[in-house]
Amino acid sequence: MKNFTLGLNIVLAVAVAVLFYLHFSSKKSVTAPANAAAVSGGFRIAYFEMDSIQSQFEYFKEVRSTLNSKDQELGRELASMENNFRNKYQDLQKVGSTLSQAEVANRQQELVEMDKNLKSRKQMMDQEMQDESLKKLQDVKKKIEDYLKDYNKDKGYSYIFAGSPDLIYFKDTVYNITGDMLKGLNELYKKKK
Repeated sequence: MKNFTLGLNIVLAVAVAVLFYLHFSSKKSVTAPANAAAVSGGFRIAYFEMDSIQSQFEYFKEVRSTLNSKDQELGRELASMENNFRNKYQDLQKVGSTLSQAEVANRQQELVEMDKNLKSRKQMMDQEMQDESLKKLQDVKKKIEDYLKDYNKDKGYSYIFAGSPDLIYFKDTVYNITGDMLKGLNELYKKKK
């Protein structure tokens, strides 16, 4: 086993040496990218303020409003189920002493089933809301990405970041494209509406 390991190490060392030699001894011809002017002076970076997009991009505001409405609708349904459960429980507390043991047991079983259904429905609602939110926010992200691809065709940025106050500690406002983005995104949204 020691001989095999030693042999393998020797073969690997020779392979690394050959690759090292080939890498540094060959003259490479690099083809210039389409935006060579932007790359020749280094790469360019821009950023946009995500909180501004969230508060001023009309489609994002519509998505947020739709999600809030759905959340409120589901909340009302859940509150109705909880009230129904609470009323049945309180009713049992009031009249329980006048009922037979069998009637009390039936009502308790009904309450257990109601509680089980309530918890199950709440879990389903939470999952439904989470799925809907993810789907809608992915759609917003896709619209932003598509817009940035088109926007960047003549800008030549290597990177465009979403700035968030809790992630970026310093930024030069010269590279802020938030205004351009909001104008372009909202114009596209109005055309598609």
